[in-house]
Amino acid sequence: MKLTIYILVLMVIMGCSSKTEKLSLAPQNGKAVAVFASGCFWCTEHIFESIVGVEEAISGYSGGTVKDPYYEYVSSNKTGHAESVAVFYDPKLVSYKELVAIFFASHNPTTPDQQGPDRGSSYRSVAFYANATEKKIIEDQIKELNNSGVFDALIITEVTPRAVFYEAETYHQDYVINNPDDPYVRGVSLPRYNKFIKSYKGKIKSNQ
Repeated sequence: MKLTIYILVLMVIMGCSSKTEKLSLAPQNGKAVAVFASGCFWCTEHIFESIVGVEEAISGYSGGTVKDPYYEYVSSNKTGHAESVAVFYDPKLVSYKELVAIFFASHNPTTPDQQGPDRGSSYRSVAFYANATEKKIIEDQIKELNNSGVFDALIITEVTPRAVFYEAETYHQDYVINNPDDPYVRGVSLPRYNKFIKSYKGKIKSNQ
């Protein structure tokens, strides 16, 4: 009987941790929200959460048409969703323009449907904008980067209106911090983070 109860409790816990829900992107108390997709959301979340002025980055799914997506389905590249991150920040400490610059500096925006070892539409590069001002900031930075020749090829990042954002399963949140010994974290996430930090001239949180 005790074993049966334990199994039932475990199933409930796992069910709760695998649930995805729509996340409100409405800014509150003078704060703002930006949404980006740049490959594995474990990596992207960790990078943005290291920036001074970013209060939280939440991993999730956006840009697709399927309702209530879940990790395995999104990974099949059949939902239209990309692994994305909602960045909640204080515009008094870090600007949207700076976040866009961080987005482009922390991944390769010239590789279609691929970021590092991850391939498929769920890993594509997307900059979601909330208004015309944000759209112009993104497009201006793309033009500037293309003209500078900093990348070996032209940027193929999708610039698209912000869509419904589904918060990813609980175990995906703060994945790099909570799973430092994970082979992917050690082999992909942390090297990507360290490469960005070496070149970034802005303010980084001291506890990262």
